[in-house]
Amino acid sequence: MATIERPALEFAAGKPARWDRLAAQTAAWVGAAGLAWRDVVVLVPFAQLLAPARAAFARGGVALPRVETTHTLAAALGPPALARPGELAFDPVLDALNASALLRSQATGAAWVRRDPRAFEQGVRDVVVTAQQLARAAAALPPARRPAHWAAARDRLGPVSGPGATERWLARIALEWASAAPAPATDRLFTHAGVAGWVVVVAGGAAPLVEHLLHDAPLPCLWLDTDAAAERAIEAPGAIAAPAQAVCDSFEDEAQAAAAQVLRHIEHGQVPVALIAQDRVLVRRVRALLERQRVRLLDETGWTLSTTRAAAQVMGLLRAAAPDATTDMLIDWLKSGPLSGGAAAGRDAVASLEATCRRDHLGRVAALPRATLEAAAARLWNAASEVLAGLREGRRQPLGAWLHALSTALRECGAWDDLRGDDAGRQLLAALRLHPPAGGAWLASAAAVGLDLPEFRQWVDAVLEQATFVPSPAFDAEPEVVVTPLARAMLRPFAAVVLPGADDRRLGAARASESLLGDALAVGFGVPTAADARRAEWLAFAQLLALPQLTLLRRRVDEGEPLVDSPLVERLALALARQGRALAPWHDPRERREVATVPVHMTAPAAPALLPASLSASACEALRACPYRFFALRLLQLREDDELEREVGKRDYGTWLHAVLFEFHRQRAAPASAAIEQARLMEVARMLAWPGGADAADALPFVASFEHVAPRYIAWLHRRDAAGARWLAGEEEHTLALAGVDGIELRGIIDRIDEHPIGGAASAIDLIDYKTGGATKLREQVAIPLEDTQLAFYAALVGAR
Repeated sequence: MATIERPALEFAAGKPARWDRLAAQTAAWVGAAGLAWRDVVVLVPFAQLLAPARAAFARGGVALPRVETTHTLAAALGPPALARPGELAFDPVLDALNASALLRSQATGAAWVRRDPRAFEQGVRDVVVTAQQLARAAAALPPARRPAHWAAARDRLGPVSGPGATERWLARIALEWASAAPAPATDRLFTHAGVAGWVVVVAGGAAPLVEHLLHDAPLPCLWLDTDAAAERAIEAPGAIAAPAQAVCDSFEDEAQAAAAQVLRHIEHGQVPVALIAQDRVLVRRVRALLERQRVRLLDETGWTLSTTRAAAQVMGLLRAAAPDATTDMLIDWLKSGPLSGGAAAGRDAVASLEATCRRDHLGRVAALPRATLEAAAARLWNAASEVLAGLREGRRQPLGAWLHALSTALRECGAWDDLRGDDAGRQLLAALRLHPPAGGAWLASAAAVGLDLPEFRQWVDAVLEQATFVPSPAFDAEPEVVVTPLARAMLRPFAAVVLPGADDRRLGAARASESLLGDALAVGFGVPTAADARRAEWLAFAQLLALPQLTLLRRRVDEGEPLVDSPLVERLALALARQGRALAPWHDPRERREVATVPVHMTAPAAPALLPASLSASACEALRACPYRFFALRLLQLREDDELEREVGKRDYGTWLHAVLFEFHRQRAAPASAAIEQARLMEVARMLAWPGGADAADALPFVASFEHVAPRYIAWLHRRDAAGARWLAGEEEHTLALAGVDGIELRGIIDRIDEHPIGGAASAIDLIDYKTGGATKLREQVAIPLEDTQLAFYAALVGAR
């Protein structure tokens, strides 16, 4: 049985040199135990503490002990065992492939993936998470105790029927998969080879591996529990300084307040500052604000790799390679990729290709081989076709073959060198196992998984969503700000801490477990429970109180929902209240600027050179409704380009309907029976193509609705025939010079002109405009007829004839 000494530690809030005190306490214990420094191992909780711990021992003027984490010490004792094909490797990408293959190999899993692919994918993720948790819990045990541990786990995790049967089946698969994992590298630690004494620094809760390692160690051990010291200090009057709390009005207000607080610490020389990444979206905004001030910032958390430009370039390539790819997808890839060369000639070629697609209504890439392209656009399209050809596989093939095809396409289009020269690009290639080339178990697993192109694209997207991009520092000096998660801020020599997102949703909130085990089973298996996670988060938060300055920020409202203080902040506030104290008010360091009121007079722009040569009815309506909008849209031509591939909409339906009715009336010599005319109208509708080359299948809902409109239209037409009206013309263009303005004319196309008798030999004409909108809007226009611009505009055009 180990002899473990557990001294009480002083919290000493506001004094950053905690490692100096820990080093001094360790030195006293080593001297009293008569140990040689070279045979003493100091275990710290995580890798970021190695440097401050070693620096503290160096300042103490004694021989340095070995300062390690359990993982660095295990790595120093020998290489880890390589996972064989199919084994759990603690690699999220490889493990997901192996779990998918494992489930598909069973009849139940094969039927499940055919029945509900999305649920199957979620099941794969659950199996991976659960297996990794079970394997980590078992790895913390001494090797001799694991067989009994796995046997007991199988007994607890027996099959069930009814509700929860699928989850239990997946959990049993995860259990067997985890039990077959290779022996962890940390098993070497249980031999205690070359170690005369252990010193364990505890922060954020003790690791089960360390507890088991020391329990039966025949060696003296020193247990330095900084968590206990932090919790005692919170309850001790005056032991900690009350943190400042800022309650902000909005997301942007909180981001600016956090950035201002960080800048104030830097101005006062209080560096490095820890910026806790509790709210990742908010912290990215704070980072952007700090980078504008040229702050030396080190981000240890990063952000999702899928949001980087490198990921967009790769996903754009895969989307453009799809058999049903749209020209929008192709042009987006060409604009973002190096194939066009980035030079003016390349940009002109892309612009020419896009202009041709818009002019000829080419919405699909499949239509480009038949299109007439300018020389530069044709060369660009031919080069793009050659790059995409290797990815346009209709058949299923192994994942390894897809990755080879993707690597080849990236090289052929010139993106490979760009990705290797970019920080995010290098991490993307590593995440996809493209560079350096993967080997071992990865190649075997990749060869066993068959995918088609859409599935491969989904796989790449999932990998990039799971991967995190951590930017490399862009400076050589020590950082002024370190962005780090809460659990990695403990015991680090920060001069100040700024913690935005200290609200009830992001700090101390209850979180659902990602594994298939409930808390009752998790306790028996040694897997951390939700209570363990809450406890660890509280201990990490309590550790921050030892730092000289801590600022907590939150906002009142988030996306319309009210926010309140975090449960951890409330717990701290209650402890301070028992001492007759409270959280300190925050003093806003932002400077207030008074901006003098300057009256803005309405402008009267004059741009005669921009005046259009003709005005339509809709242009006149726009001028009446808002002159400024008319100026922007009609004179300045500030319009956003439409998507080349767009869904069939009401505008397309209206254009098609106008063409159908015009052709029907052009062919109609005399009235016939309702059945005959309805059949003739539907025949015309089937014969006419939809505008812009729209797919007939996409237009099917509108065609189906027209089948209900046709009989009502024929009935209305027969009533007009009975009243003596007859069709004169349709889709007829009329123009009229605008009086008093040279060079501008009114121009319009009238949908239909009818003639009807008004008594004797006299007759009048009716101007009819077809509408496909809702009946409510038409009733409103009829109720106020003098406000309608269109028919009055057409009447002026016809009256001038």
